[in-house]
Amino acid sequence: MAEPKAKKITTRSYLTWSSEMDTALLSVLVEHHNNGDHAQNGWKPHVYHACIKHVKEKCNIDITKDNIVGRIKTFDKQYEIITRMLAQSGFGWDWEKNMVMVESDEVWDRYVEANKDARGYRTKVVKNWESIVTIYSKDHATGAGARTGAESVQELDSQVIEESPEVPTKRQRTGDAILSMIGKMSTSFDDAMKATEPLHMPKVTPPAEILAALEKVDGLEESDMITAYAKFIVNERLYEAFMLLPAKFKKNYLLTLP
Repeated sequence: MAEPKAKKITTRSYLTWSSEMDTALLSVLVEHHNNGDHAQNGWKPHVYHACIKHVKEKCNIDITKDNIVGRIKTFDKQYEIITRMLAQSGFGWDWEKNMVMVESDEVWDRYVEANKDARGYRTKVVKNWESIVTIYSKDHATGAGARTGAESVQELDSQVIEESPEVPTKRQRTGDAILSMIGKMSTSFDDAMKATEPLHMPKVTPPAEILAALEKVDGLEESDMITAYAKFIVNERLYEAFMLLPAKFKKNYLLTLP
């Protein structure tokens, strides 16, 4: 019996990616990420050829480099949005349901009010999250143009700051900007003092507890432990996200910290 012909995808046709296709694509990207096969603007040519071949073998579908580039852009967006959420207090990752965990509706509503691009992620299932995290990690990425998820988040955060109406524009004089900020700080303080409910102090994890948690991570280099420790003692949200992860993912998380 003749083998069924593979579905032919042209560069102009719309391609719907299935979870099986994503799994096949990401398995190749993870392998070549670990080999350091990043290029100036993406991946080295042989990586795309390997992806095309593997998706064909596993899913019997012909794809092109353009299809792969388009799908990687989707991974870029997912990684940036989800990583930024997980760095906030009240968020975590549900490894069984493959979706974001949220502490309360209040936490979610407050977050999406300021980050509208995350609105659809309350119930969005993102399979292969572990693989997506891996291809954006820094431990094996090479090349001057290698792009990491952490760098993407930092770049996106910079854009948000520049576009925020709360930040003085470049045309304002430095003195005016400082006076404006002091005025806003004073107003916020006065409002807080007038509140009838007591103020809740932010949670601060003792340094000894952070160090003990890091010492439990198998295979973590001493230099990486010190780097993570220095970041956790000043950023409680990063530490909370770390503690919510299963043990087998903690080392990789530490290596991707911005």
